[in-house]
Amino acid sequence: MEREEIIERFCLFLEEIYKKELTICSLEGKKSLSIDFFELDKFDVELADLLLENPEETLQYFEEAVRQVEPDLPENFRIRVYNLPEDREIRIRNLRAEHIGKFISVDGIVVRASEVRPEISKAVFQCVECGAEIEVEQKTTTVKKPDKCPNCGNRRGFNLIKQELYDARWIVIEEPFEIVEAERPSTLMIYLKEDLTEPKLRNKTDPGNRIKITGILKEIPRRLKGSRSRQMEIYLEANHIEALEVEWEELEISEEDEKKIIELAKSPDIYEKLIKSIAPGIYGLEHIKEAIALQLFGGEIKVLPDKSRIRGDLHILLVGDPSTAKSQIMKTVAQLIPRGRYVSGKGVSGVGLTAAVTRDEEFFGGWVLEAGALVLCNKSLLCIDEFEKIDKSDQVALHEAMEQQTISIAKANIVATLPAQTAILAGGNPKLGRFDPYLPIKEQIDIPETLLARFDLKFALRDRPNPEVDEKIADYILQTRHFQADFAKPEIDPLTLKKYVAYARKNCHPKLSEEAGRRLKNFFVSMREKAMEEAPIPITLRQYEALIRLAEASAKIRLSNVVTEEDAERAIRLMKVSLREFGFEPETGQFDIDRAEGLKTTAAQRSKIRIMLDIIDELTKVQGAEINRDDIIKKAIEMGVENAEEILNKMIREGIIYSPRVNKISKL
Repeated sequence: MEREEIIERFCLFLEEIYKKELTICSLEGKKSLSIDFFELDKFDVELADLLLENPEETLQYFEEAVRQVEPDLPENFRIRVYNLPEDREIRIRNLRAEHIGKFISVDGIVVRASEVRPEISKAVFQCVECGAEIEVEQKTTTVKKPDKCPNCGNRRGFNLIKQELYDARWIVIEEPFEIVEAERPSTLMIYLKEDLTEPKLRNKTDPGNRIKITGILKEIPRRLKGSRSRQMEIYLEANHIEALEVEWEELEISEEDEKKIIELAKSPDIYEKLIKSIAPGIYGLEHIKEAIALQLFGGEIKVLPDKSRIRGDLHILLVGDPSTAKSQIMKTVAQLIPRGRYVSGKGVSGVGLTAAVTRDEEFFGGWVLEAGALVLCNKSLLCIDEFEKIDKSDQVALHEAMEQQTISIAKANIVATLPAQTAILAGGNPKLGRFDPYLPIKEQIDIPETLLARFDLKFALRDRPNPEVDEKIADYILQTRHFQADFAKPEIDPLTLKKYVAYARKNCHPKLSEEAGRRLKNFFVSMREKAMEEAPIPITLRQYEALIRLAEASAKIRLSNVVTEEDAERAIRLMKVSLREFGFEPETGQFDIDRAEGLKTTAAQRSKIRIMLDIIDELTKVQGAEINRDDIIKKAIEMGVENAEEILNKMIREGIIYSPRVNKISKL
């Protein structure tokens, strides 16, 4: 087809299908028009094929046709094309030389982004010999001068006198995690320019967002010191960007949706409906699903007059036996919330969780800040499986993220504090394979006590044989997987649940009522009263703040701006379940927060250590500085200390006493 014929056909297409949209663009001063490729393909197959095979030239013809149809549009008005056919949706790792110069679309998560900077599109040079002005279009990474003056033939000494600029930005996307299991994700550089860098679209191309990009695949020589490499680097010059994950603020909630959400919130059984909508393919675990429902809605952030901030997000830890559906719950929950992510501890590093600084001179012009999972999930939820397998050095990075909800980084010339207002749902396996209720949590899971203390709720999932329950689980699996496809259908569909959570978070900011505050205070004080001199401490201020967050989340579910006594009772009930599973001291029959938070010495052990020290003091008066080890153990057993030898070894390890010679004990 000739150039004139192509432009004429495009004019017909625009007149027939997009005339109204072009008029709106002209009136509102818009810089681009989005065209559905399916509409073009339906109107003229030849034009559609031409666009796919020779996009750069065809888009120029398309834009000329636009100016003919609507002359009042801005000078650099662009055509943006989306909805390419399936065979043009290429996976990043499958891009090859045959795709260069073709119109394609790719899907990925933004992992790195440069600042928006001006670039030269056209440069006007003046010849020093004859004064002629020569215009050169700039298409390379460096400014290209004229080869020679068309007037006098001069080949050097050109002065840059004028230039046309446009805004540009480089980003890097990588393949989404669900299609690269057990593989290293491939990455691709994307070049954005002109209206694709405007503030609204810039937010969509910041790290953490999942986008679909339509564009032209191009090549650029790799830079080597002092020479040009044979190997080429590929990048996609973006034509259209589409966000695949909707932000909380961008979730479209229609009047009909709002009415449905308000009706749901008024349901007397709304909590049961939410429980049945979270991982319905998994039988039971109602208290865990209820806690996760509260986690999705979250509590309220408090900023005190001294500018100190108390988090509103809830953190939950699941520890349990193999095959108790921890991973399945986490994977399902990550999909129920915008920007939710699932990561596994085996493949997570500190920079993968927090942030990294990388160097890229060629495209980004120096050091670049790369966001990790916690930053990518800001204002959302991060599910971390195999939590205990995260490297010890990397667990340190989580301390700030879980309490202050920021990530501080100071590397190279970058000093930054990134937001990480992220709720964490973590899962871990006991060291010994199965959970033992008679052992403190610290002896069962390899997580620092300081991290364990930051979880608001902790639950143990135990696989205990029970013929009645086992039969119900087996039947449930048969029904959901084989006989009745809709048997495990959620009470509230995932999209409505997302909108419900978004609506509640945006519009509902509950305040604690006096009755609810009094109930929480009475529970806290009554539990603390039990902690006399020798009794274990059952609850601390961390749990008190967690109770308030849980009660606020419970009120948000009802879209209530007041936290009632009923909400307080729900928070107390869940906290009791959590404490019972991790903080119950079998020897004393009491709650012990040290046991739940993984502190090395529980209250019961501290009591035994005091008895042992009294015995050592007493025997020192008789035997002198060095006491027989066997005498201490014998006396301790007589006084009711059953595991006397174990306690004695612990005292030696912690430096309370020492052994100067074999079978001899001395006080420090």
